[in-house]
Amino acid sequence: MNKRILIIAVILSALLSGCWDVDEPERMLYIHGVGVDFKDGEYEVYAQIIDFTNTAKTEQPVTNPVQSEVGNAKGKTIDEAIFKLYHSIDQKVFWGFFSFIIFSEEALKDGRANPIIDNFLRYRETRYQIWMYGTNDSIQDLLLATPIINKALILSKLGDPENSYEQESFIKPINFRELIIGLNEPNHEMAIPFISVNKHWETEQKETNTISLSGVGLLSPKEFKGYLPADKIRGLQWMTKETKRGEVTVQIDSNDSVEFTVVVDKLKVKVKPIVRKNDVKFDVDIKMNVTVSEFHGDVSSDEIRREVIKEVEKEIRGTYEEALNHNTDIYRLSEYLYRKDFKAWKKLQKDGKVALTEHSIQNIKVEIRKLKSQRKSSTETIEK
Repeated sequence: MNKRILIIAVILSALLSGCWDVDEPERMLYIHGVGVDFKDGEYEVYAQIIDFTNTAKTEQPVTNPVQSEVGNAKGKTIDEAIFKLYHSIDQKVFWGFFSFIIFSEEALKDGRANPIIDNFLRYRETRYQIWMYGTNDSIQDLLLATPIINKALILSKLGDPENSYEQESFIKPINFRELIIGLNEPNHEMAIPFISVNKHWETEQKETNTISLSGVGLLSPKEFKGYLPADKIRGLQWMTKETKRGEVTVQIDSNDSVEFTVVVDKLKVKVKPIVRKNDVKFDVDIKMNVTVSEFHGDVSSDEIRREVIKEVEKEIRGTYEEALNHNTDIYRLSEYLYRKDFKAWKKLQKDGKVALTEHSIQNIKVEIRKLKSQRKSSTETIEK
């Protein structure tokens, strides 16, 4: 009996000894976000280290108002800058919660984005579900910005963009996986979200800095093609299949300049390439539901339909033409041809793209399937 107990004790001690080299969570620091800038031939890396002690059991911090700290270091390479950061960090750093990266415009230029992304993906602990942003603002200010009412940083617009995208699908969030696929396939270009510091929120004590979407950056594997502000890219949401919900505000001049706003959902987009010899045109077919949320004056349902359709088409063409000025196929029309008529694409493409002009989108058909109001007493509900 004593011999059997001894054998069990030896086995248990052997099993327990296998855990002795495991890192203790409380003796580690956790990277949540990273910023990368490029100045004077050197990379400057910013690291946002997050405090998880307040987010273990609640979505909102309770005791400690300081949720994170931001450090930075410079180096000739990304790795050199990161290892210089390690010089001033007290504990071992864990990269498994790395959720987003912010690039300055300089860091996106001259094809720097690809090797930077590749560098971070080589870390064993990192994932492909890392959200990517560009900015023209101070990276440090962005990383120090706090969510509204001091919500946990892991639930911020940067770390959890899909949550707010469900309510307002203005600019689609892009992660490393989607970026790599988009740059590797025709048209070899991607529109990535740009962010800025928003100073329009206040507490009862002071003004607070939050994060706001400001536009998109146009990126190819070899170059940064430019930045388009938010007011120039409104058409992008109507050409994106992932769009959940958006808004359109229009004006009817014939009715004493009546203005009204509609909410768009249930969006479906089809793009059909039309090939004629050595030329290709594209027909766009969009179906949507529309809810009238606000207007003043006497406006008929036919007028609402007409003006919304006109505005959506205007926004689609406007964004397309703005992107053409940067030599960018923002709606990835080349990919539609590649998917639906590979022989024609192979014949017409150059470096993955087909030649586009302002007339390449020949027809845009917008159909409002349902027009309704948020409250039945406001206006009629129309179904088709």
